[in-house]
Amino acid sequence: MSALLEAWADADGAARARRLFAATFGAEPTGVWAAPGRVNIVGEHTDYNDGLCLPIALPHRTFVALRPRPDRTVRLVSAQEPGVREVDLDTLGPAGTAGEVAGWPAYAAGVAWALEREGLAAAGSVPGFDAAVDSCVPAGAGLSSSAALECAVAVALDDVAGLRLGGDDAGRARLADACVRAENEVAGAPTGGMDQAAALRAQAGHALLLDCRDGAVRQVPLDLAAAGLTLLVIDTRAPHRLVDGQYGRRRRVCEDAAGALGVPSLRSAADAVESGQTTPGAVLALLDDDEQRKRVRHVVSEIGRVRSLVARLAQHPGAQLEGSALDTVASGLDASHESLRRDYEVSCPELDLAVETARAHGARGARMTGGGFGGSAIALVDSGDARHVAAAVDRAFAEAHFDAPAFLSAIPAAPAGPVRA
Repeated sequence: MSALLEAWADADGAARARRLFAATFGAEPTGVWAAPGRVNIVGEHTDYNDGLCLPIALPHRTFVALRPRPDRTVRLVSAQEPGVREVDLDTLGPAGTAGEVAGWPAYAAGVAWALEREGLAAAGSVPGFDAAVDSCVPAGAGLSSSAALECAVAVALDDVAGLRLGGDDAGRARLADACVRAENEVAGAPTGGMDQAAALRAQAGHALLLDCRDGAVRQVPLDLAAAGLTLLVIDTRAPHRLVDGQYGRRRRVCEDAAGALGVPSLRSAADAVESGQTTPGAVLALLDDDEQRKRVRHVVSEIGRVRSLVARLAQHPGAQLEGSALDTVASGLDASHESLRRDYEVSCPELDLAVETARAHGARGARMTGGGFGGSAIALVDSGDARHVAAAVDRAFAEAHFDAPAFLSAIPAAPAGPVRA
């Protein structure tokens, strides 16, 4: 079986980024900053529908060694990609324009662009910079490696440009908004804001209940270890791409469905169902398009699952998560995957096999996590069964002639910030 992918210690990650910076640029960086990947426990494809979601920050982080420059040039190097990339902040522009930047540098340099467009730079602009990137967040795994890069750059620029936004949650929310804008406009990936909120606003030992309509957050204590449970992440190694049109199409269908329902977003429909003003069937009966009906059914039910899970965790924290309360959580995870598979149609054979195998070998509940079309699944397992479940998934993938999966253990970790090591 593949070994669990361990998170780097801060001192190790910082040293890696510093070494790469010195070898590339012949100098020492001003500092090193890091931001986590994330796992969403439940609440998938709800963020761009003004809904609710419940992610945690992973201990696996992206490290950025950075030094400001006296000009407007950005030079970038990554341990995960060959070569040095150079971007001019004065000519950088959104995807599809003459200033478009290809590949991963769009996520990094795009943050500087977005901070300026959001009016967050005190002097009206941020300086150019040299940056070296190294990461233990698996790329393409649906664990938000792109947002980890954006948010690490954001907290670095917050410090070196004196923006002073990282000291409280309100400021971090503004940094998250800038990172979302960078991803949507400069990188051209039409994602919602959950990933950046988790990377910047989550807290260790807690899940982050994020209301994507107004950006409000609530820290939900989550101590799975006290309940004898582990959240096993299964990286299926199936390609995970968000810019090939499928993600964007689902977002457009949801927006069109909201228009057909006469509501500002599908969150309004979910709230009406939650309050008893209407029923899911009555909402769906207002739509003539079958694709819209399926997408709306998922979003409305998924927001309900977030509410149910948070209520259970609030009533049964830590070691009290057992019996019927644990069964409710498990069934919510299972129902989320079925909804994503059938109604939102964003699963794939690798994700389905991972989920089905984990359930068959003792998982308390399992689902795909992230945008879908590849990426990762999560399984809630008894702590002593984690390796047994992982081994079973590994065998099932071999029998199906899929690439070998990778595994990591998810615990709620700290948000983005400077690395003091």
